[in-house]
Amino acid sequence: MSQSARTLAPDPAAPRGNAPVRRANMLRDAIAQAIATGDFKPGEHLDEVALATRYGVSRTPIREALMQLGTMGLVEMRPNRGAFVRRVSVTDMVEMFEVMAELEGMCARLAARRMSSDEIDALERVHLDCAAAADSGDPDAYYYENERFHRVLYAGCHNRFLMEEASRLHDRTKVYRRLQLRVRGRVANSFSEHEAVVAAIRAGDPDLAEKAAREHVLIQGERFTDFVASLGEG
Repeated sequence: MSQSARTLAPDPAAPRGNAPVRRANMLRDAIAQAIATGDFKPGEHLDEVALATRYGVSRTPIREALMQLGTMGLVEMRPNRGAFVRRVSVTDMVEMFEVMAELEGMCARLAARRMSSDEIDALERVHLDCAAAADSGDPDAYYYENERFHRVLYAGCHNRFLMEEASRLHDRTKVYRRLQLRVRGRVANSFSEHEAVVAAIRAGDPDLAEKAAREHVLIQGERFTDFVASLGEG
């Protein structure tokens, strides 16, 4: 099996039928995961030719994937020099998660007030898909369903600016959220935390929804220790 076949997984967020976009998004996720797990080191030059060979594609989708990673803050694009892995400290990541937790909590609070019955049903359907992925024992499968869950939650706040900001920071932190899912027991705990968010929204309880969503994202206590340990293993 080729490196490309082993590494690239479908990205459900990419428009259906748009193969170039889906390919670039899959490459983005594969390179992001390689950065998070230490295959590509902080400060390392990401050579387009080498990446194209590694993933069995042309340079065009590689270039698009690197631009996306630059927007996410994982890669630094240097004029006339190319792309380099950005150096991000544990402190930087924890600070991003703190802000992400507040944005996520705000989204859930507004969603509990504003989501229609049909939107809540859609959130619950995605939640069931998360359950199936969690039961499969595949953290990557759960990761992609988890992505869908959060996107539906953000849309449910009915505040375009908040949705855009939450999505932007989510994109910047998702590679580390993905790495967290490899910590033993994290997928099951993540699903239980989703359950609390969905129940609060269904009950129309903004305070409880905000609290549940914030705590789902915030890294603290033992979760912080496990998170740092996972980065060290990477």
